[in-house]
Amino acid sequence: MPQIHFLDVTNRDGVQTARTGLSKFGKTMVNLYLGKLGVAQSEIGFPFLFHEVPYVRAQVALAEAGAFGGLRLSGWCRGVAADVEKAVPLGLAHYNLSISTSDYMIANKFRGRLDRDAIVRETVAAVRAAKAGGAKTVGVNAEDGSRTDDGFLTEFALAAKEAGADRVRYCDTIGGDTPDRIRERFAKLASAVGMPVETHCHNDLGMAVANSVSGALGDLEAGQDAWINTCINGVGERAGNADLLSCILAFRHGFGLDAEIGDPIDLTWARRFALWASYAFGQPLPRNQVGVGANAFAHESGIHADGALKDHGNYELYDERTLGPFPADRHDRPGRVVLTGEYGGKAGFRHVMDGLGIEPVDEELAFRLVQLCNAQTGRPLTDDELRLIGGYPRELALLFPGQLN
Repeated sequence: MPQIHFLDVTNRDGVQTARTGLSKFGKTMVNLYLGKLGVAQSEIGFPFLFHEVPYVRAQVALAEAGAFGGLRLSGWCRGVAADVEKAVPLGLAHYNLSISTSDYMIANKFRGRLDRDAIVRETVAAVRAAKAGGAKTVGVNAEDGSRTDDGFLTEFALAAKEAGADRVRYCDTIGGDTPDRIRERFAKLASAVGMPVETHCHNDLGMAVANSVSGALGDLEAGQDAWINTCINGVGERAGNADLLSCILAFRHGFGLDAEIGDPIDLTWARRFALWASYAFGQPLPRNQVGVGANAFAHESGIHADGALKDHGNYELYDERTLGPFPADRHDRPGRVVLTGEYGGKAGFRHVMDGLGIEPVDEELAFRLVQLCNAQTGRPLTDDELRLIGGYPRELALLFPGQLN
């Protein structure tokens, strides 16, 4: 039976959002939380960019050491062989290769530099380069897929499949798709090409989650697995991307959605991840944020309060306890507290680590990493960040080449 899988793009689409961003250590934490949550794959960033190289090497090492559980790490490259060839030596096993496919972008973005034939040729060469470099899976991204006609979408996907691609990503780049339309298009395309079509939906009309769910159902109708792109807290360019937790909850609790999630999702990490991301991105969560907002399970009006007091199921779709505890981190405690960070000393470091029950694998290296990571983030380190540093200092040291010698 075809299944639903989640491929989170916070570390690529999310971090390239205007007026926001994460440090490389922050991006590492995203991968940690995605692994804890049980998501299938993380698009970790841009392995062909020089400033991502130490970060990618650290992620590969951390994955090999077991820090991210079963999470698969993938790199995003433009759909050109040169990008892939730069990325291959870093050891990633999964790729998504992106190129614009709509006539609108051919005319107004490429402006004569590429036509349809050239787009197919570039994509085929990039897929072959990735497979020749040892990639286990390759997805090809049809940027502006929602404005690309069915005939060329099919031609593009079939050419990529023949070259070795495993999935095609349908990008609703400007967020104009609608649920009925996208479901029909996914079912048609998945049937025609015989491989999964991956959702990548933006929220310009407030329908990114609805479109992602509908597109995935189109995949299932065609007998293909569905891969849904998400971002934590719905961050992303302009109005954002499909929210990770909302998409998971939709398939867990949405009426009439008879679909099996193929990832080992553990929602007890949902609140820790969402609140950490809000803190790290510097973007407060709306009170009505699905599942994790301050009002997501709050009741005041007389009828609702009375019903919720008798049985929360009267006015709540799912039990809030399934989302795990809210974080109560050391750095957020009121009153006297000792922290450790960029300017801290050994006594404070040991006090904090002992208080959290952390025995660093390499104490001296972990101490120096605490200073470097705090300097990079510019904010107090969270308990989970300190746990990662204590448990995997040697792998994290790859984030800082030449600074820990």
